[in-house]
Amino acid sequence: MVEKIFLTDSYMKEIDASVEAVDPDGIELDQTIFYPGGGGEPSDIGKISFNGNTFKVVKTSKKGEGILHALDHESGLNVGEKVHCELDWEKRYKFMRHHTAIHVIGGLMEHKYNALYTGGQIGFDRSHYDFDMPELNRELAEKIIQESQEIIDRNLEIRIKVLTKEQALQIPNLVRTEPGRELIKRLNEVRVVEIVGFDIQMDGGTHVMNTKEIGKISLSGFENKGTHRKRINVTVD
Repeated sequence: MVEKIFLTDSYMKEIDASVEAVDPDGIELDQTIFYPGGGGEPSDIGKISFNGNTFKVVKTSKKGEGILHALDHESGLNVGEKVHCELDWEKRYKFMRHHTAIHVIGGLMEHKYNALYTGGQIGFDRSHYDFDMPELNRELAEKIIQESQEIIDRNLEIRIKVLTKEQALQIPNLVRTEPGRELIKRLNEVRVVEIVGFDIQMDGGTHVMNTKEIGKISLSGFENKGTHRKRINVTVD
């Protein structure tokens, strides 16, 4: 089974690995730093080098329990070959900052406004987050972003933990989406992201180590998607 380095070290930018399988759609490695996407966070891209040749990793995706790395052209790689992997760190780090930002905003919405997070999409230039909150309007959204920035500016530590399912189920509101509630039923261990002193959530993505790394968040747009569903668009600078 592939060792998913990104789950324990989101900051590792390069790694050596061995080819475990070759597929028409890409290659599988014995260990990887490439996040395969999920939970609104896009998959990583980057490059893989072998024997003086470099191939772009144009997409990373889950394949059963493995992770498939799609390359920009036929590689000629064989099982057992040693390769060197490098992330597109600019993109990954921006995704990390956006991802932790959504945990700050979502935590505030949960704890202060009792608003249900219903989904979102992390992007490089901006991200959007959807909430079930009928009273949410642009003016209130501006206030929420300002309050979220105040939390970010407290320089709170972010910790990654792995809990047993029994431990996880004892934490109120650890899971805040319906897909997440279905997923936790099938897990024996649950990975959680804790913003120390503020919030804790089940999560499988990549994050920064301290809220200060998020930087400045700004409201770039507000959309009324229906009676209940409201969308906040956010940039991170």
